Amino acid sequence: MRTDNLFNVSGKIVLITGSTGGLGSSFAKGMAENGAVVILNGRNTEKLKTQLQQFQEWGFKAYGYAFDVTDSEQINNAVEQIISEVGIIDVLVNNAGINIRAPLEVYEDIDWEKVIATNLTAAFKVSRAVVKKMIEQKSGKIINIGSMQSELGRATIAAYAASKGGIKMLTRAMAVDWAKYNIQVNGIGPGYFKTDLTKPLYENPEFDAWLCGRTPSNRWGDPDELLGALIYLSSAASNYTNGQMIYVDGGLLAAI
Repeated sequence: MRTDNLFNVSGKIVLITGSTGGLGSSFAKGMAENGAVVILNGRNTEKLKTQLQQFQEWGFKAYGYAFDVTDSEQINNAVEQIISEVGIIDVLVNNAGINIRAPLEVYEDIDWEKVIATNLTAAFKVSRAVVKKMIEQKSGKIINIGSMQSELGRATIAAYAASKGGIKMLTRAMAVDWAKYNIQVNGIGPGYFKTDLTKPLYENPEFDAWLCGRTPSNRWGDPDELLGALIYLSSAASNYTNGQMIYVDGGLLAAI
């Protein structure tokens, strides 16, 4: 079997939620560099406009759509617009996420609901809107972004851990429902990567020493090191891979 085009994502229309910063921005840039048509998403229209302009200056095929991933009406309208103006979405990356830290015994209802709505329920809502056309064309890829907290708990982030554990099981449930339509649903569980969002952690000498000591690779990850898993799950190489979480963590889960 020749593998020339096995990992080819060129020309695929890829919607990445929450892609104006953090890992989402790295995902978008990596896919665009490999020839994908990237749909950027965020709620901040000015930030989205600036990023889209940058992508277009780099010569990438990119579009930007501002919508709130927790709002079904906004999602449905945006997906319809994307399909009309760009084409049917081939790959959906449910990346949007937030974290609100506090001890669980004093955690506020509103914060719990916000984290679950953004990290977990949004993946269901966006997938539900996008999958309809995937079902019609009998092909598609959905990639849900989990975390180490899909498997582990840590103090002060119970809502985040619950949402990411839910993402793991939602990924499996989606795969079971939609595999018959030749749709593959899988997840990526990043370990600790250096981004703007994790800057307070890697600039903390105590946490940095703890993490590097606990991780068999003895270092933080670079966001570009997630691209291999993303391309694999977006391409024909993963056509018989379904319902799986791929952890890219430098061996951290294996060592705990």
